[in-house]
Amino acid sequence: MKMRRLLQICVVVTIAVSCVGACVAQDFRVPDSATAGEETAISTSGGGKGTFYLLGPGVARKNDVTLGEEIKLSSQDTRTAGAYTVILCSDSCHSAVFFVNAAKPTSLTFLAHPSRVPVAQGDAVSGVAFPFDQYHNLVLAPATVNFQITAKDSSLWSRAVRAENGVAWFRTASGKSAGLVQLTATLDDLLTRRAVQQVASDACNLRIMGERTRTGITVQTEPVHDCAGNVLPDGTIVTFTSIGPHGRGTVDAPIKQGVARAQMEAEGATTISAASGVVLGNEIRIEARP
Repeated sequence: MKMRRLLQICVVVTIAVSCVGACVAQDFRVPDSATAGEETAISTSGGGKGTFYLLGPGVARKNDVTLGEEIKLSSQDTRTAGAYTVILCSDSCHSAVFFVNAAKPTSLTFLAHPSRVPVAQGDAVSGVAFPFDQYHNLVLAPATVNFQITAKDSSLWSRAVRAENGVAWFRTASGKSAGLVQLTATLDDLLTRRAVQQVASDACNLRIMGERTRTGITVQTEPVHDCAGNVLPDGTIVTFTSIGPHGRGTVDAPIKQGVARAQMEAEGATTISAASGVVLGNEIRIEARP
């Protein structure tokens, strides 16, 4: 029994050793690279039948092939960029990997931040652009994206940025004038627009005036501007503070058409000041009613 078992083992070993030379799958060659959505082929050598497997980001395919003939890959097989694994089996299996690159850009995604920004703020506006091909693959090949900021067809700022790994971005200061500005990103014949609303910054040189009336004191600001001369938007709050014989009082008043007004109750001599955000205005003194 032991001798018979030993002979069986020898036969199996002999067959396995002979398969090393005779049962190896035939050679094949994958493309060095391919382009998304384009047909390509894998060359094979030898003869007989084999089983072909293709595994990629957007495909899983299996079919019988004839060795020695080319294996065609359709445009549908290669729509998604990335690494593809090819496996070819006859008596044994061999594998190889090739890469599919994105096609030429056909769209440009452009994001801008923020949508509303105070004027004259350093590094306050930023944008980032991503080129994609027609199959929605991010295009990683080097490309130059031109960014521009315009207001009423007048260029305020521009920069050419080299995209790296499919991304191009910029950061810059906001302009000096309140209003709507257009941000554009251009790559070859692709153009994408975004809009940013620039608004007045903090009040500058805040000044007030007032007079006593029969019902108290009427106080108002001069037209409120920022340091670049832009009128502060309606709704911006100005806080008036009064200090008099009966203590301290405050009134919050919104700016309307560039001016904030308030009515304050005070009988004796009163000192009134104003503030908008962190900006303080002048003080005025209103004497007591005669």
